[in-house]
Amino acid sequence: MALHIFGHHDKSDLPSPGDTPNSLGGGNIALPEDQRAQLASDLSMLDRKDLSRSQKLQHDVEKSVIAAAEDTVKRLRVVEMGRCPSCGAHIYQHVGANICDVCGWHQFDLPKKGMVKVHLKGGDEVVEGERVYVLKSGDCLVVRHGVVAAQVPRDAYTWVEYAWTDEELENRHSEAQKTLTVPCGWCGKSTNPTADGFHLLHIAFGASQERYCFCSDDCFEAFRKMYPSRVHRDCYNRDCSTCKLCQKRYDEDAMEMRMLAKDYIKAKNNS
Repeated sequence: MALHIFGHHDKSDLPSPGDTPNSLGGGNIALPEDQRAQLASDLSMLDRKDLSRSQKLQHDVEKSVIAAAEDTVKRLRVVEMGRCPSCGAHIYQHVGANICDVCGWHQFDLPKKGMVKVHLKGGDEVVEGERVYVLKSGDCLVVRHGVVAAQVPRDAYTWVEYAWTDEELENRHSEAQKTLTVPCGWCGKSTNPTADGFHLLHIAFGASQERYCFCSDDCFEAFRKMYPSRVHRDCYNRDCSTCKLCQKRYDEDAMEMRMLAKDYIKAKNNS
């Protein structure tokens, strides 16, 4: 699942490969023509003046890219654990969106077939595009056919609509179901959430809550006998929604399929 951050990310400092003989390389971002020319000119000047300086610059760029990659991995791992990478609170994970209602952090998919519509103030007029980027200033950049077709000031529009087609929504849910492979917590076989005997369990052996699925009553009972729950928690019988004895990673009220790792599953029952 591709993740699209609702906001602006300045990538103008990343050169694309093959732009110049001495390209810093590595990325696949296509720079605008004027920036490519400026980059070629600056790199040529650096190489003529001091080759070691150009090499140091390339090393610094690579360090920046690696640091950014490390930050991305860390952020996605936190999201994978059901927590907000900004404030650490529980996030609501849906088929195409992750949302923290504590601090407002969020990321979501955009429609591939539908259009994004910016509704203007003072009437029914809209500006449409394949992508809309909301900048920190609140202005909207509307991208159509790969170029910025309009920049809409914050005080000129009322809301942004993401027009998903019914066909694309159905396909996304179907794809999620096809890739669903949740192993049984006891025997390791794939589970079927719609089959009789399926169990989903939230239990904390340590400080944090974990999720386990079982393919049958027998596997569930075998797991319970092998791993008795701590007396003060009694996770096998206690209602998680009323318990505050561990750090919860999963929301009992979240009814959408979770989109990361073993969490593609909609809870059928917890008994």
